[in-house]
Amino acid sequence: MADAHAAFHAREALLPEGWASDVRIEVADGRIARIETGSDPRREDERLAILLPGMPNLHSHAFQRGMAGLAETRGRSDDDFWGWREIMYRFVGRLTPDHLHAIAALAYMEMLEAGFTRVGEFHYLHHDRDGNAFGDPAEMSAAIVAAAADTGIALTHLPVFYAHAGFGGTPPGEGQRRFVHDLDGFARLLDRLPDVLATLPDAVLGIAPHSLRAVTPDELAALVPMAEGPIHIHIAEQMREVADCLAWSGRRPVEWLLATMPVDRRWCFVHATHMTGAETAEMAARGVVAGLCPITEANLGDGLFPAIDFLVAGGCWGIGSDSNVLINMAEELRLFEYGQRLMTRSRTMLAPPGASCGASLYRGALVGGAQALGAPAGLAIDAPADFVTLDRDHPALAARSGDALLDGLVFAARQGAIDSIWRRGRRVVADGRHFDRACIVNRYRRTLAEIVE
Repeated sequence: MADAHAAFHAREALLPEGWASDVRIEVADGRIARIETGSDPRREDERLAILLPGMPNLHSHAFQRGMAGLAETRGRSDDDFWGWREIMYRFVGRLTPDHLHAIAALAYMEMLEAGFTRVGEFHYLHHDRDGNAFGDPAEMSAAIVAAAADTGIALTHLPVFYAHAGFGGTPPGEGQRRFVHDLDGFARLLDRLPDVLATLPDAVLGIAPHSLRAVTPDELAALVPMAEGPIHIHIAEQMREVADCLAWSGRRPVEWLLATMPVDRRWCFVHATHMTGAETAEMAARGVVAGLCPITEANLGDGLFPAIDFLVAGGCWGIGSDSNVLINMAEELRLFEYGQRLMTRSRTMLAPPGASCGASLYRGALVGGAQALGAPAGLAIDAPADFVTLDRDHPALAARSGDALLDGLVFAARQGAIDSIWRRGRRVVADGRHFDRACIVNRYRRTLAEIVE
């Protein structure tokens, strides 16, 4: 996708300092070169009504989009995350690089249509179906990069180090054979990835120790110096995980990580659902981003993040689509807020007094997601020209301006409020549909017919 040299004029735009009227943005080589407010449109400008910065999606397992809805038959009476995981292992055991490419392309297309313009791909499907390494250690990562290129989404690639089945170095199980690395093999993967990512504009490379279950302390200590970009880790998602960590170390997962590793603003703790007040405060003080995935967390029965205490402590957070069971940016924000309302039996819990809840959610997820993915946040000079435009005629946006537009988008819009998505100044979604939707969907259908019998 060639970079655009273009100019845009928006009647209303959300800038880092707040809403502005008659905003003119010039784009060169895919990046914002100039921003003017209170400016008249020029003849060459693309005229827009409502302009928002694109939202980061900080946590995705793209391949799981292919099993969305396939794990909703009740099993034993205590069906939970761990039962879901066994279904996931069976599904992932069938995937080829071509399958992954097709499934990831559908997921990334749907993300763009939902308003996400960058994805953090927490990628742990590395090896062939028999568990042996491919000749190219980045074979499966290349499928992810190809899907990002097909759709136009920006990518922060987070290759996962996964070595064990449980705390204390438990040997991995058969269902995990496609995920497992040793440190030398993972280093070879990291050495290969810059060349693979070089074809994507604005790509960022980080690392992701899968979880404290999947790495030993010595392995984690060796991994951290390998990272020049973001560091993401699943943590404290399930109560069983907390209990197992206590039995292994005498500490809770977040407590152990904060006490033993050089945790700072580069880190993203994904889920962090089950924390004490002390863990919550320390996590916020270190500048760690909480990677929250409310739709998946609800689907898996994880629990509710202690959001109010975290925000009071100044914590930074963002949203992700995780299992991709349903890809919907506004729904992630809405469910995050609604979970806190149900827990406290109160309203507008995640906004400061007197502030718009929708705007607080959108701005919070924008800033935290960008930090977690190592990318610029918002519409700013030299940032990629990644925009979301809203349909001024959508009923949920009628007679609204400024922050009230975001309240309408998050809480009342259903489908259709997002009109177009612009990535590096080029439109990739128009009238709510990705430019290559038909081709991507048809390939996905053929792929699922091969995988699911």
